[in-house]
Amino acid sequence: MNTTARPGMPTTALVSRRGVVAATPSVIFALLAAPGEHPGLDGTGEVQSVIEGPQRLELGSVFRMRMKGYMTANTVVEFEHDALIAWRHRGRHVWRWQLRAVPGGTEVTETFDYTAKRARRLVRLIGIPKRAGTAMDKTLTALQARFA
Repeated sequence: MNTTARPGMPTTALVSRRGVVAATPSVIFALLAAPGEHPGLDGTGEVQSVIEGPQRLELGSVFRMRMKGYMTANTVVEFEHDALIAWRHRGRHVWRWQLRAVPGGTEVTETFDYTAKRARRLVRLIGIPKRAGTAMDKTLTALQARFA
């Protein structure tokens, strides 16, 4: 794969949202590492249920989810217990969650990383980063409400 950036093409393509949740990193991580909890965390309304996969994710875990109108396979590509978990969708984009203990709870950062996507320009043109940002706002708000 060519990793050289073309002129005018950003070398990374990230959308992130951050918020503080009144729970410990271990409590939040337990939710993120349990695919069965993902429908309740999802701000898009797209994640419906687990089709197959482990009850608890770890590095290299593969899990399939039923989405609204399609199914997706994901592989855990980054994992640091109670601090970081990320999974790659078959479309090559990555959903990453970073957790950091702060006074009053945990700073949660959710990132949609489409750097490895071949059609980054198309992804931007059809508005996926904007929709991902809106969904992440909803996800973080729901997570904050869950522990309020």
